[in-house]
Amino acid sequence: MSRSTSRCAALALILVGLLAGAGCATPGRPSTVALPGGGRGLPATVTHVVDGDTVDLEIAGATERARLLGIDTPETVKPNAPVECYGPEASARTKALLPAGTAVAVQRDREARDRYGRLLVYLWRREDGRFVNASLVRDGFARTLSIEPNTSRRAELAAEVNAARAGGAGLWGTCPPDG
Repeated sequence: MSRSTSRCAALALILVGLLAGAGCATPGRPSTVALPGGGRGLPATVTHVVDGDTVDLEIAGATERARLLGIDTPETVKPNAPVECYGPEASARTKALLPAGTAVAVQRDREARDRYGRLLVYLWRREDGRFVNASLVRDGFARTLSIEPNTSRRAELAAEVNAARAGGAGLWGTCPPDG
């Protein structure tokens, strides 16, 4: 089997697991884990934090770039774009929350990937159940970004950003309103 065929097979297994939401493992399907508050997620391990809202994960033996759903952190590594206000702080916070080797659970929404091929995920730390997407918003390191059809956690994240904005947390107390 060629390397690209192996990668495609591994990715197919990942997507089956993300779609299934089943509680038990079956041959050819990765096991899922319970998420705090209900639901199921696929176990993964953080291998690298790219920036505040993008991480590399090892899922079922394959490395995947993943974009955190429902949030947007200020840019730090976007080609041909300046580093935005509070971008370095947001990246540092994500790195502190998700050091390499952190066990996580991932859950997708309606669409599996964005136009750049990244997995689109909600992410929880397995050691303590912390919902990373919401934590970044709550602490003022991210704004909400809701793109149809991936909106299942829109209300939860909107409540977090409203509290962060009202309290002047993080970027809300530091950056001008437009960026």
